Amino acid sequence: MSLPALNADGELPAGVYPATIDEVLARFAHGSTQRRRMGGLLQHVYALAKSTGQLDRLVVFGSFITTKADPKDVDVILVMQDSFLPKNCTPETAPLFEHESAQQILGASVFWIRPGLLILDTMEAFVRQWQVKRDGGNRGIVEIRQ
Repeated sequence: MSLPALNADGELPAGVYPATIDEVLARFAHGSTQRRRMGGLLQHVYALAKSTGQLDRLVVFGSFITTKADPKDVDVILVMQDSFLPKNCTPETAPLFEHESAQQILGASVFWIRPGLLILDTMEAFVRQWQVKRDGGNRGIVEIRQ
């Protein structure tokens, strides 16, 4: 499935859009040196998360999936399988599951969850809420499923 055109604000229209990692990189990881660097970072985060064998989906949001020339980082949510335990991570994958470490070591803003941690919401509702911007408006986000 192809991603929709960006709106006048340079963002995806509100919604959750399924895509492959290759589609996301082809669409957003070109142009400025910083954008290419962030694309490489997204690819690295995806590969690390996938290497756990416990990744269910990866949600991308924030400035990387806009027309912003120099996004400062990549914002992702890792949706892990319920059997995932951070204590079982390798030293290479462990920083993904500690937000500050991911920011400092990888340069990515990484959040993670597994379905069993949700009390009142479904996973779909949890993912949809990441469309809400700081100003209260909505933006589109991208979901890469395994």
